[in-house]
Amino acid sequence: MLRVTHVNIDDLRLAAKRRLPRVVFDYIDGGADAEVTLRENCRAFDDVALRPRSAVATSQCDLRTTVLGTTGALPFLLAPVGSSRMFYPRGEEVAARAAGDAGTTYILSTLSGCRVADVKAATPGPVWYQLYLVGGRDVALAAISRARAAGCSALVVTIDTPVAGMRERDLRNGTRELLSGNPVTMFPHVWQFFVRPRWFASYLRDGGLMSFPNVMLPSGPMPYADVGAMLAQSMTSWDDLAWIREAWGGRIVVKGVHTADDARRAIDGGADAIVVSNHGGRQLDGVAATIRVLPEVVAAVGDRTEVLLDGGIRRGSDIVKALCLGARAVLIGRAYAYGLGAAGGQGVARTIDILRSDVVRTLQLLGVASTAALDRSFVDVPDQWDRRAASR
Repeated sequence: MLRVTHVNIDDLRLAAKRRLPRVVFDYIDGGADAEVTLRENCRAFDDVALRPRSAVATSQCDLRTTVLGTTGALPFLLAPVGSSRMFYPRGEEVAARAAGDAGTTYILSTLSGCRVADVKAATPGPVWYQLYLVGGRDVALAAISRARAAGCSALVVTIDTPVAGMRERDLRNGTRELLSGNPVTMFPHVWQFFVRPRWFASYLRDGGLMSFPNVMLPSGPMPYADVGAMLAQSMTSWDDLAWIREAWGGRIVVKGVHTADDARRAIDGGADAIVVSNHGGRQLDGVAATIRVLPEVVAAVGDRTEVLLDGGIRRGSDIVKALCLGARAVLIGRAYAYGLGAAGGQGVARTIDILRSDVVRTLQLLGVASTAALDRSFVDVPDQWDRRAASR
């Protein structure tokens, strides 16, 4: 049960840490290598200063935002987070329902524990399907067909996973050993489950170790395995965009753009929107924070496509800063995953409420009546950010 003291995302993070086994919590919380980019994604928002207009009455604020032709009640969407069913029973369905109830979009990962049709049926809101080419082209084509039949309104193609990042926390926590099925190798690490008895009981009631029902192999749903190894075998290239776009026949979002050149290439490949993303600091460590890259990408694409951003969003002011710098909306990942791990649907709803209230308060203090009215005049950024954007 959530308490009134859960007033920000870090409070939900601590609640998730108390409820989840270490190996599961660190899967949410961790990043690649030394986690420099993971930390910088959050810290870089501090480099963006807000410029308020005082003595402006804003008793009501309009947060509605249109993305890919659909108007949502909020300027943030729920990003694809793999293995959410490990955090809470039927986790993807629970999170999707909370998103829909709040009037925003849920994005389902290929590497989820619930079928895309069940997730779409669980929510009154839009669902996008995020595509990895796990299992090969034929398996991906079948997944695309199921996503279309379920009513998903966009396909999100992730391009920044030629191999998985070096996620050191997973190695230390014995993820590979726990997935081996060998009692001898599992034994030194399985204690993590027993010290979280409430989570462990709910995990067993939900069927235990999940499979990937949206990755249908000839033998059936792909068993849960080392996700890093699977990603290394399912790299998505620019050439793949052509057959993916033809098979889907609808709106395509390219996620994992981090340079002006890749943004332009995504547009040339038919992207209706792009997501400035470094995979939450879970892939190549040492790359720039996404908010720092955003001005470069926005300057490169102009009005040729919609630009979204993820990475490091922990407060409503972060969302407002991204919108000021040209993002159409943002994606939140860890923020709602903490809520899901802490208290299921109630935790996701609390995440959304916290960020919604933060955005409204920030707009009121800025003297702005709607997110649509935000622009560069409401922020100051370091000079080198704009110089880099101009040079690209």
